Amino acid sequence: MKRKEILENLHKELDDYRFIHTLGVAYTASMLAMAYNYNIDDAYLAGLLHDCAKCIPNDEKIRLCEENNIKIDKLEYENPSLLHAKLGEYVANKKYGIENKEILRAIRLHTTGYSDMTLLDKIIYVADYIEPKRDKARNLEYYRDLAFKDLDKTTFMIIEDTINYNKEKGKELIKDTLIAYEYFIKMEEVK
Repeated sequence: MKRKEILENLHKELDDYRFIHTLGVAYTASMLAMAYNYNIDDAYLAGLLHDCAKCIPNDEKIRLCEENNIKIDKLEYENPSLLHAKLGEYVANKKYGIENKEILRAIRLHTTGYSDMTLLDKIIYVADYIEPKRDKARNLEYYRDLAFKDLDKTTFMIIEDTINYNKEKGKELIKDTLIAYEYFIKMEEVK
């Protein structure tokens, strides 16, 4: 599917807030790709599709995951909105024809992170947090500046903030985020 078709489709599928957010993530991912010498088109496309499953109703998310053998853990059954990244990988592939495994992986990991994140994984993870229309995230201005200087440090600090925020709210943490955090801690020990 061509970029124009993807944009038109997303504009129909997403609510107005999510569509504007999506455009902001795609734009920010493009800028980060330029800064870190990554393929701009791939970063833009991953940013554009990162929330392609976000506005699917929660019961439909569960049904689609079950029908397509996408693993759902207990926390995701309790909070089906968490499935949008996993399901987004599937939708990007099946509906939008994305076959690039790195783009698909970045979509899957954009909310949780994971160990050994690729450059594109980090670009999309950070772009989702710092995009221009986001205004409620912690330390936003600091991260917007830092992202163009040290992507690894920014990724780690956003993961850490996410963990702290969820702990403060009494929310259970997604295993993959904890795995990502432990990975970055070990990387810091190596330095």
